[in-house]
Amino acid sequence: MKGIVLAGGLGTRLLPLTKITNKHLLPIYDRPMIYYPIQTLVDAGIDDILIVTGGKHAGDFLELLGNGRDFGLKHLNYTYQSGEGGIAEALGLAEHFSERERICVILGDNLIEGSIRDAVDDFREQPRGAKILLKQVPDAERFGVAELVGDRVIGIEEKPAHPKSNYAVTGIYMYDETVFDKIHGLTPSQRGELEITDVNNMFIEEGTLSFAHLSGWWTDAGTFDSLRRASNLVSETRRTQG
Repeated sequence: MKGIVLAGGLGTRLLPLTKITNKHLLPIYDRPMIYYPIQTLVDAGIDDILIVTGGKHAGDFLELLGNGRDFGLKHLNYTYQSGEGGIAEALGLAEHFSERERICVILGDNLIEGSIRDAVDDFREQPRGAKILLKQVPDAERFGVAELVGDRVIGIEEKPAHPKSNYAVTGIYMYDETVFDKIHGLTPSQRGELEITDVNNMFIEEGTLSFAHLSGWWTDAGTFDSLRRASNLVSETRRTQG
């Protein structure tokens, strides 16, 4: 399985910080933000990784990360997203890299306390389709929200005003090779973007989307409040773990 970290976009919600650097290079406690999703993939046993970046400071990723030696990797791959066409558009840039293998995708501003190794291992055995990770949150309206019936996800709604559950779809997704066919069939949303929620709903319609619950804390870091929360969570985890 290959790993993809989506670290494009312009980070406008974090201006003026992102006027001089890419959002994913901002510090979270004692490390750049991009370190955390890469480490999540490495800890799950994934060592063939692509970074999708963009903006005026994309070259800084290469200077910071090089070939991934700090993570025990022999090589890191990079590609460039022009503008802000949405998560699904960014993922589409990884089609050639995937070589029709299964992929694990993580948003570059997502941080977790636990491990996704069990979920990744389970997906390796899943006959086909996709797998998403869910987390109960108090502010589900900020995220894609999963509607559950028993052990099935029957729909995902993007940032609903009245969420049908408090299960947020975290920014960690696993797909088989058909994900790129689905991306090719997308039309832009009202935001002018290709939405990853639309891709996930296509797998739901096929009956091939599974899910798991993410253990430990999870946060994004795309706003000033969540950026501070992420640093505090990492700091507290380091302190309690010695």
